[in-house]
Amino acid sequence: MINWPKVSILTPTLNSAQTLDECLKSIANQDYPKEKLEIIVADGGSTDNTLAIAKKYTSKIVQNKLRTGESGKAVAFKKSSGELLALIDSDNILPSKDWLKKMVSPLIKDKTLIGSEPWQYTWRKKDGFITRWAALTGFNDPLVLFLGNYDRINLVTGKWTGLPVQTHDCGSYLKVVFTKDGLPTIGANGTVLRRNFLKRMNIGNYLFDVDLIAKAVEQKGSVNFAKVKVGIVHLYCGSKIASFIRKQKRRVVDFLFFEQKAEARAYPWRKKYQGKIPIFVLACATLLPLFYQSIKGYSKKRDFKAWAFHPLACWITLVIYGTGYILSLGPLKKIFFKKEMTRKNYGQKI
Repeated sequence: MINWPKVSILTPTLNSAQTLDECLKSIANQDYPKEKLEIIVADGGSTDNTLAIAKKYTSKIVQNKLRTGESGKAVAFKKSSGELLALIDSDNILPSKDWLKKMVSPLIKDKTLIGSEPWQYTWRKKDGFITRWAALTGFNDPLVLFLGNYDRINLVTGKWTGLPVQTHDCGSYLKVVFTKDGLPTIGANGTVLRRNFLKRMNIGNYLFDVDLIAKAVEQKGSVNFAKVKVGIVHLYCGSKIASFIRKQKRRVVDFLFFEQKAEARAYPWRKKYQGKIPIFVLACATLLPLFYQSIKGYSKKRDFKAWAFHPLACWITLVIYGTGYILSLGPLKKIFFKKEMTRKNYGQKI
């Protein structure tokens, strides 16, 4: 009989009523010992029905004064007691009742693994076309396709990452070794991590999920991880282009803000990947590579609206990131990026 470890689910919220019920229901319905499952919701001051929904599933609701998802994960972690921590966002849905057992099993079998993560996003016909696009491409930021550092199965390339990663197939999961030369953006949307690993990371006011592995690799040279052969639903923007634009703006504003802070980001975006940016710019300027990617993806999964969005997603990202880069030059950075992007009127919209 398997002695399943206690798992703490860390879920930050802020006006998440549209997605939270389906998220928490999928967690509550897991075929996992109930006494070994702890759900902690860290709320950033929701004004919708978020708290009422959360109370249906857990009494462990904590206040997240800094309001962001990263600060919410940090607050929830400090209130948790599980041997394992599962980072489940309010727009994530666990697609099967045995999902958590499948994610935890590699960590029971192999003590050298510091964590596990689904190797793909789950595509559902009923979801919005932007959510379906993210599921088919394996990312929500198209720039990473050109950088190669995506971390979920991408139908265009047929791979879960474009970086050189040492991999051993263990049947239900891949045992991978992350190094400085092969470090995808691991950590978001369904990642499970060991408590002792997170304690070594000295979590402050923010838990930047994709930075955790980067810090560990910097310290140790390499880490072992499991990419589990399961999916997870990520309700990313639904069909709302305005939501996609807002999220891309928030991504660049928050990145440039934290670059100036003591609690700076650890993932080596500028150091390792800046030289590949011109490839992305050229692809957007000529358009042909973007249409080729869409056509290739469509040949593998016939979802016209999702693949038609891909060139537009790239162009939106180019404009927003390009503007952010220009405004970050010299003294302009301290003027335009002196604080995080406001969370006023923020909410999950699908």
